[in-house]
Amino acid sequence: MDPNPEPGSSWTRLSWDLTDLILSLLPVGSIIRSSVVCRHWRSVVADPSFRARSTGNPWFFLHGRNSVYHKQDQAFGYDPVSDSWTRLPARSLHPDLFSGAGGFSFACGFGSGSGSETRFSYAPLPAGPWTDAPPLSFSRLNPLVGVLDDGSFLVVGGARFIGGLVDIEDRLATELYDPGAGGAWEVCAPLPAEFRSGGSSSHWLSSCVLRSRRLLVVLGTYSGLLSAFDVARREWAPVRALRPAGVLLSSLVACGEKLVLTGLCSAPPGAGGGDVEEEGCVFRLWEVDYESLSISEIAVMPRELMSLVFEESEFASLRCVGAEGLVYVFNEDHHRGYTACVCEIGRRPPCRWRKLPPLPGPLNRFHKVVAFASPINFHSLLPAPPPPPAPD
Repeated sequence: MDPNPEPGSSWTRLSWDLTDLILSLLPVGSIIRSSVVCRHWRSVVADPSFRARSTGNPWFFLHGRNSVYHKQDQAFGYDPVSDSWTRLPARSLHPDLFSGAGGFSFACGFGSGSGSETRFSYAPLPAGPWTDAPPLSFSRLNPLVGVLDDGSFLVVGGARFIGGLVDIEDRLATELYDPGAGGAWEVCAPLPAEFRSGGSSSHWLSSCVLRSRRLLVVLGTYSGLLSAFDVARREWAPVRALRPAGVLLSSLVACGEKLVLTGLCSAPPGAGGGDVEEEGCVFRLWEVDYESLSISEIAVMPRELMSLVFEESEFASLRCVGAEGLVYVFNEDHHRGYTACVCEIGRRPPCRWRKLPPLPGPLNRFHKVVAFASPINFHSLLPAPPPPPAPD
């Protein structure tokens, strides 16, 4: 709390708590603008407790990469509170960016020396400065990354290349790093061997963190294999199967302490597989009991939204990301305009679906799209504080 607001200012007549409540209900852009109105408002907005409460709704981030002309790379962030996109500045476009979670974006690439070490960098979302962590102990590309409740990063799987080819025999160790403590990465047990044949990079797996349990849960997109890394015990749980009937591809999302399974299905639950047919394809969400892996359906994408994001012959281009009660589904094909929709998972049914507005133009052509959902790091958005007034 600011004990010394500007005397006589009409902006400070409201109590700290009431000002805090009012500002916290605004969209992020309005909060940022309010921080420059007066020192009292800035003190409220800059308070750590305010930042923690006002940035809980995860944004949807889309980074488009052009492999020929990097100047055509573009990055966007969608704010679900204001229902609007923000074009992100060029500094957010790291050439090795591959993922984001827990308030950070991550970049991973081979060093310029021997080529055996892997650089790892992170930046506060949506567009904070990049920081280099120590190199990973094991070289890899496109791993899974989880952010724990203490701010530590957990890196799992990934693809290792030898002579330009993926080494499917190498089981890459799990690595743990605490940015606050510094030091090297801690090497832990690798992803279970059952995931190796299906691929262990983020192209073939999805993951989410159950914070209270300190678990990173991993699911095979096509295989339905599931395991979890217990941070306290530094070990992986036995591999189990989580694949409802008719599911073509699936992913995991954590909504608080809920584990939610999303899946594109080729047939109604209980029916067998078969060819993908437009009238039979549905996108479903289930709540999952982690202990028993029992599931209960909580949402089905409406048919009108399904026709916008789904194309019968190109279902592999459908992507799903999410965090903290919001599930974003989009099509990464350029000719579809990267159409996206979101499902809001409330404490009580029914869940609410809506279409996202189109990306702000002009939109360049991308050869690769990196997309993820994450809360934002509020501190990275605040403008520099104004200089103190000059003495009389």
